Amino acid sequence: MTTIIVHRKLTSVTPTRRRWMGLVEFVLGVIMLLIFTLRVPAGAVSTFVMTPGGITQGLAPDWVLPTFPVLLGLTLVVMALGAFQFFRGFDRWMNGVLGIVAGLFVFAFLTWATANTSLNLTGMLSAAVLLSVPITLGAFSGVLCERAGVVNIAIEGMMLMASMTGALVGSVTGSLVVGLLAAVASSVLLALAHAVLSIRYKINQIISGTVINIFSLGMTSFLSSKFLQTYQNLNNPPIFPRIPIPLLADIPVLGPLFFNTNLFVYIMFALLIIIQVALFATRWGLRLRSVGEHPKAADTLGINVFRTRYMAVLLGGVVAGIGGAFFTLGSVGRFDEAMTAGKGFIGLAAMIFGNWTPIGSFLAGLLFGFADSVASKLPLLDTGIPIQLMAMAPYITTMVVLAGVVGRGNTPAADGEPYEKE
Repeated sequence: MTTIIVHRKLTSVTPTRRRWMGLVEFVLGVIMLLIFTLRVPAGAVSTFVMTPGGITQGLAPDWVLPTFPVLLGLTLVVMALGAFQFFRGFDRWMNGVLGIVAGLFVFAFLTWATANTSLNLTGMLSAAVLLSVPITLGAFSGVLCERAGVVNIAIEGMMLMASMTGALVGSVTGSLVVGLLAAVASSVLLALAHAVLSIRYKINQIISGTVINIFSLGMTSFLSSKFLQTYQNLNNPPIFPRIPIPLLADIPVLGPLFFNTNLFVYIMFALLIIIQVALFATRWGLRLRSVGEHPKAADTLGINVFRTRYMAVLLGGVVAGIGGAFFTLGSVGRFDEAMTAGKGFIGLAAMIFGNWTPIGSFLAGLLFGFADSVASKLPLLDTGIPIQLMAMAPYITTMVVLAGVVGRGNTPAADGEPYEKE
């Protein structure tokens, strides 16, 4: 019996990096103290509505919080985490603690912004879950490809093409299922093109992905302006409705968030479980990861490296196609030019933040989705912050992640390297 061993690189945290991360977290605590905590009116109360609008299941009482004590408590916790990170360090949990600090900072900001007013917090979280779907699915697509050693920055183009195809076919046929299948098929065709260029012809994978992105942007813009915008009956697909799960939808707060939503959210959770188990608990996943870590050794043991990489990229195309279909069949109900708005690239950032794992990518996708939700909902509050600045939040978060704040992580050793069979 053949045994394959995939060695994972151990990520060590240098003292300099540990101290810088602790300093950043402590500075965030100082900002919370000076800008939020010490500037709230005396006796202010923050009210968070805990049931999204239009929902009759999973009702929960509103949160009425004393603003100053809550802000002071959050500030002290963030400062304590930053100080511990600076002097001792959280080592392997450093990225997770950074996420917690970011979450506490955002909640402190919302608490400050809602002083003596109210905000539908559960509605914002519900929007965050929906907004995280394309980002998370894009991250899953990247995990499948890069775990097999193929860099796929064409996810953005695949999602864009899938969103247009889903809208067009869904409008013509009037069928959500047919529209979804057509969206996935268009994405898989682009994935096949990327696989052939990067695996068979060994073209630089970044260039191959960039070409596909440019092609998708140009083709969808042309077809949209020529047909979809002119003939509105070609750009009016049905939308997947909410599907409440019996009993679970009645759970306060969690029910409206996760168990009374549309099909794409359920697909996201299903893929999270399937990909996590398949990659790390099956022989198939072990072989796929071995191709991404040491393809020559995998080939020596009888694994077809090229076929495995083709399979991984095509599966990534399926997942990206589902993510693209979300925009038109699960959210907006029409196609607009460049409507993916960089969500494929943000998905890659979520994959990196999630350390090339499905669970980590899912949590990072929720974080990015929440940043997007805050950017869209906060203009309703009179905070004095320019709307344009808030719209930059998800993209600033992406740049911070890609700039290396989260460290190198466990990048597959052969990621992006074409394989030459001897």
